[in-house]
Amino acid sequence: MRAPKGQNFLYQAGWQRRVAAAVGPSARLLEIGGGPGGLSALLAEQSQRFWVVESDPRLAQGLRERFGQRPGVTVIEADILQVDLSAVAGGERLRVAGNLPYYITSPILLHLYRHAAAIEDATVMVQREVADRLVAGPGTRAFGLLTATTQLYARARRLFDLPPGAFRPAPQVHSSLVRLDFAPRAAELGVEAAPFLAFLRRAFAHKRKQLAGYLVDPARAGLPARARAEELGLEQLARLYRLMPVE
Repeated sequence: MRAPKGQNFLYQAGWQRRVAAAVGPSARLLEIGGGPGGLSALLAEQSQRFWVVESDPRLAQGLRERFGQRPGVTVIEADILQVDLSAVAGGERLRVAGNLPYYITSPILLHLYRHAAAIEDATVMVQREVADRLVAGPGTRAFGLLTATTQLYARARRLFDLPPGAFRPAPQVHSSLVRLDFAPRAAELGVEAAPFLAFLRRAFAHKRKQLAGYLVDPARAGLPARARAEELGLEQLARLYRLMPVE
């Protein structure tokens, strides 16, 4: 079956089993992008309650035919960005898994973060370069807005890399499996999430530019006066944010 534009399906059975093992048994698991259903079948077997979201009508129909009579399995034909994950969770916490399409990886991650209170963890395949950004530390080349946003909501760790040959069609890049353990930190940092995220977008808007030149003087927070956003940890960025005047 031909993959929709921008989608690379995990086809090799050995890699499917390894990913499923990394996800592990689940009480409530939602998979993003079921595709042909090879990985979905393994995830469903180890889940008490399983939802699979697929936006392509042909693939969604194939999943319904495959799982239609299986208790505890629900196929949701929809764009994941339009799915109310908190409503699916129904007051409990979901686990999430999925092979995220490269072209909408960041929007999907941000959608998960908006529903952080309803998510226990997410085990997702992303482009290796994106994984580098998710797990980066301050002062490294990969540290940026996506890193800081992720750290506000979850602890990220790379589990393992996957070669292009594990997918069909084979992409031009390697992929990584990343675990996001959700633990929102806004209250701990003394910030409100929405305005702090707006602050982060401003802070990282001018890569490698000193913050004192366009945002706030880091020296006021006891930080180096010539500091740049990518050199500061989330706690330091929150300290700067708390110095900003209320608009």
